[in-house]
Amino acid sequence: MKKLVISIVLLNLLAACASQKPQESAAPAAAAKNDTVATAPATQAQTNMDPLNDPKSILAGRSVFYPFDVAAVQDADKPLVKAHAEYLSKNAARKVRLEGNCDERGSNEYNLGLGQRRADGVKKMLELGGAKAAQLNSVSYGEEKPKATAHNEASWSQNRRTDLNYAQ
Repeated sequence: MKKLVISIVLLNLLAACASQKPQESAAPAAAAKNDTVATAPATQAQTNMDPLNDPKSILAGRSVFYPFDVAAVQDADKPLVKAHAEYLSKNAARKVRLEGNCDERGSNEYNLGLGQRRADGVKKMLELGGAKAAQLNSVSYGEEKPKATAHNEASWSQNRRTDLNYAQ
């Protein structure tokens, strides 16, 4: 009895796994009759799309954020920096400017130095990930280019960042 049940189960599995010939749709048949080739422009656009311009790509993220008075790249942003490093290593003609920024707290001199340390930290990670030094330029804007202008922690946290700006 056991052998019969096992045989039936195996037969059902084989039947379920059997492949069927896919049915042709009307569009390819019509194209064959007219001797024309149907193309999918969306597919071509997707394969030619630069991942920097794909909003679904990790490379769409262009800012690395920091806690107060910290210049080290945080664990949450390391995958972003690594993805940009890989992209740059595969695209030697691309160049990026790393712009270090700070919130408004601290002196101008201190913030310029902190912004430079932030930009240089991202630069070092990119180089370790495969980008060439000639592709990278780091600069500090200190507190001069805020993303948010309110005087609270929510705004300050947006202003403590390094932006990756690719040259056209």
